[in-house]
Amino acid sequence: MTVGARVSLIRHAVRRLQDGPTHTLDLAGDVLGLAGHPGAASAAVFQMLGADPRFLVDSEGVWSLDPMLAPLGVSLSEVRFAVVDVETTGGRAWNGHRIVEIAIVEVQDGAIVDEYQTLVNPAQGIPSMITSLTGITGQMTAVAPYFEHIAEEVAGRLEGRAFVAHNATFDWSFVSAELVRANVDVPAVPKLCTVRMVRRLVPALRHRNLDVVTRHFGVEIQGRHRAHGDAFATARVLLRLLDEAAGRGIEDLATLQWYLKRRRQRKEFNPDQYSLELPGSESRRRRGR
Repeated sequence: MTVGARVSLIRHAVRRLQDGPTHTLDLAGDVLGLAGHPGAASAAVFQMLGADPRFLVDSEGVWSLDPMLAPLGVSLSEVRFAVVDVETTGGRAWNGHRIVEIAIVEVQDGAIVDEYQTLVNPAQGIPSMITSLTGITGQMTAVAPYFEHIAEEVAGRLEGRAFVAHNATFDWSFVSAELVRANVDVPAVPKLCTVRMVRRLVPALRHRNLDVVTRHFGVEIQGRHRAHGDAFATARVLLRLLDEAAGRGIEDLATLQWYLKRRRQRKEFNPDQYSLELPGSESRRRRGR
């Protein structure tokens, strides 16, 4: 079964379970169209749903949705993505290092729709190794705004969007730390890491740094190690990765987030543990004798 076909069946199972808990054999009939041998039908359901953490099954073979995990989400074509890159004075966001440049490239419905970039005055010296890497000097940032002066603008460009970055943990830690210092609320937004997306969606690519990934997709970086150049290239990579996801039948944000997570242990089908009969069938069989 292709990933696309499996995702389509999972979406069907979600819609069925949104009406309430459902026995394995009912799912086999309603979702898979299987009404033959109960053991084979039940095994097919476990094969389809067993590795998916959004689905729960009890000892009677009755399935339900995990209320803590969103089963379906906003269509990816409707999601607004804020693709972010920051250049910094070092690698420790919460231990004194600061942003010296930030860029936010907005992506929606398969296109880049908006861009924002600015140098930032870090209120501290810029190490020579950072200047060598980025070309950003203290003279350049001396006339730039402090982050507190752009914090509301940055937060507004993140609010209501999915935060995306190449190594999202790094960029998010710096952006959130700067917002906290500026006494601006940190938006509660979903986060996507293009490194993790490459790992799951392009598994044949052994190395996942931005240079390798952009080369793989034929994306040219205009201004490597500058916030706008890297963010714009990452946005173009994101568009290609969303195409890869669509090719696997992944149509919504919640399914994409689930797909990118490490799989939990599969729920194994054990015919001695799970009932092969619909609830009430035994009593009906006794009455028919």
